[in-house]
Amino acid sequence: MLIAGFPAGAWGTNCYLVAPAAGEECVIIDPGHQAAPGVEEALKKHRLKPVAVVLTHGHIDHVASVVPVCGAHDVPAWIHPEDRYMMSDPEKALGRSIGMPLMGELTVGEPDDVKELSDGAQLLLAGMEFGVSHAPGHTKGSVTFRMPEAADVPQVLFSGDLLFAGSVGRTDLPGGDHAELLESLARVCLPLDDSTVVLSGHGPQTTIGRERATNPYLSGMDAPRRGM
Repeated sequence: MLIAGFPAGAWGTNCYLVAPAAGEECVIIDPGHQAAPGVEEALKKHRLKPVAVVLTHGHIDHVASVVPVCGAHDVPAWIHPEDRYMMSDPEKALGRSIGMPLMGELTVGEPDDVKELSDGAQLLLAGMEFGVSHAPGHTKGSVTFRMPEAADVPQVLFSGDLLFAGSVGRTDLPGGDHAELLESLARVCLPLDDSTVVLSGHGPQTTIGRERATNPYLSGMDAPRRGM
């Protein structure tokens, strides 16, 4: 498997390109502010062909380049319905203006083809499987994408702004809810194997085991019991 990631724009949001191998089809995750040039560079470097953009949530730092990236490659964007409005109205999602100079650099709106994510969905894209888990708390429509263990890599969780190395996503913006975020962490993250690699929306990669042992927000938290 090939995973190419880079931090983009004013907020340093991690954008990822995922493919079975170089020279094949790929999926783009969270093309945020000023991410388009980095996406094109990675596509050229690894000889990749995009088939879809998938979004962990709707905040502008994760979706700002969706329109140009989808338009350039004629691919759909996938987002949870509760965050879809943010693509067209990013200021409402932040509860304040994000500033006219910055807004002048953005192409606000939806791409031509938008598909909606649902909890428990299994997306088959570019020959790969992405398990979708609705994980509200940072936003109402936040999701994670989980890829099963493969021959050359452990299980991977694209956690968006739910879980970071040593921290968690903020909950003080519209749609944020700290109790919901803690429930999402317990339900989505804690049941995963310690070896699961976590690729988050900001900052370095980590593992579930490391966060279980050291993240103050997960300390002492138990995973919910599965039904019989």
